Amino acid sequence: MTGSRILVTLTLLAAMAAVTACGRKAGLDTPYEAAIQARKDAEKANQPLPPEPEKPVRDKFILDPLI
Repeated sequence: MTGSRILVTLTLLAAMAAVTACGRKAGLDTPYEAAIQARKDAEKANQPLPPEPEKPVRDKFILDPLI
């Protein structure tokens, strides 16, 4: 019983370590920034370029300076 409990615990610890190592350590990209990066990557790899992204319009909201 003790051996199986240790095995289960080690398996769970290994699974948790594998899951926490996923992803990247950086800020999130906006859709515009992701589209720009996709164009750069496609250009670098000599692939067809995706459509040029439109620069987002920044709406000014009255409470934005407070946030």
